[in-house]
Amino acid sequence: MNRQSLLRIFAGLAFVGVLTGSLFLIRTHGSGSPDFAETTSGQSVDIEIPEGATGSDIAKILVDAGVVKSNSAFFQVAVGNSDSSRIAPGSHRIDLHISAQSALTQLLDSKRISNLIKVPEGAWTSEVVELLAKSGFKKNELLDALHTMTLPTDFPSSEGIFFPAQYSFAKNTSAAQAIEVMVRRFESEAVRAGLTSATDGFSPLQLLTIASIIQAEGDAGDFSKISRVIRNRLTIGMQLQMDTTVHYVLKTRGQVFLSSQSTQVSSPYNTYRNYGLPPGPIGNPGRAAMNAALAPDSGDWLYFITVKPGDTRFTKSDSQFLTWKQEYEKNLRAGLFGSKK
Repeated sequence: MNRQSLLRIFAGLAFVGVLTGSLFLIRTHGSGSPDFAETTSGQSVDIEIPEGATGSDIAKILVDAGVVKSNSAFFQVAVGNSDSSRIAPGSHRIDLHISAQSALTQLLDSKRISNLIKVPEGAWTSEVVELLAKSGFKKNELLDALHTMTLPTDFPSSEGIFFPAQYSFAKNTSAAQAIEVMVRRFESEAVRAGLTSATDGFSPLQLLTIASIIQAEGDAGDFSKISRVIRNRLTIGMQLQMDTTVHYVLKTRGQVFLSSQSTQVSSPYNTYRNYGLPPGPIGNPGRAAMNAALAPDSGDWLYFITVKPGDTRFTKSDSQFLTWKQEYEKNLRAGLFGSKK
């Protein structure tokens, strides 16, 4: 079925989709709708997309601001592009007197969103709070919301449940509402990854904890191998001895070297002193790490080490690991990791 046939079917009907958890609804008024040419006036305007705005609301905002020429022109573009469901609430910098297609493209351009909050993969929840505070939310309200929020089933703490992604919130969004949006995103991603079901004897919380360690320990290309190392060590009752669990306790970010003294810190999260998994996640993992936690590579590896940036090696042999460790220490002293120790 061609585009014109689709437009005839949808003409006068509701166009329904998802707009950041809101209903996307636009009514068309037939084909041949007035539209501006592709050229721009060279001027731009900040428009505010409210939380929960319908598609008709958005179209009216665009017309009233002088961005597009007609509501129906925007509909004809939106109905043919499933990405229109990703229009985020918040402030967008949009050019004036542009075509409906250009308006949709600009609305979907994250670079045009003011106060875009980028939560990196592996961020601690404390760091997520700081990012939200820097974007304008009051820190005391964020902390209050953390303490009073309803935690997802199977996940008893706030660490690990703030899914790393880009977020944009409409003006007057409360701290509690912002946190709820992020946690609901986590729940959705966790379900899609299969993280909410017990697998291979691991509970959902344990799988999320494994995913958080995977996220912190390596690059995406090595995630499934790291996942296998974790499982292999747990299977034989070997301590995990993951540096990142200690960095989490000490709140040391961006450091490669871990001193012997640091490995003796008293904490249930210290996998040098304790056996098994830590009691919970050590950060907020992304989907790739979640996937790897559920689907490790096949292998007998017990050790891995990043000898130099981009060169992570895996082995079952303790002696091979110690040889590689000497190479790593040499490269560390040479400053290949960004600093000399």
